Amino acid sequence: MAKKGESALEQKSGFNPNEFAKETKEELDKVVWPSRQQLIGESLSVILMVTLSASLIYFVDQFFHWAQVRVFG
Repeated sequence: MAKKGESALEQKSGFNPNEFAKETKEELDKVVWPSRQQLIGESLSVILMVTLSASLIYFVDQFFHWAQVRVFG
């Protein structure tokens, strides 16, 4: 004998594109989207941090290259 929860699962099996689209829209309506000012500010912060990190890696690499040339000729 099937339990109550199992009969409900059996009826929902299968993919329904219309239901998927409806549920997706409902979930996207719950998202709190950032304001334009917040989006620009956080994007600039990310770009700045990536630039600083890449520059640091570049300068450390150049230092080790310089040291390698000095040591090994």
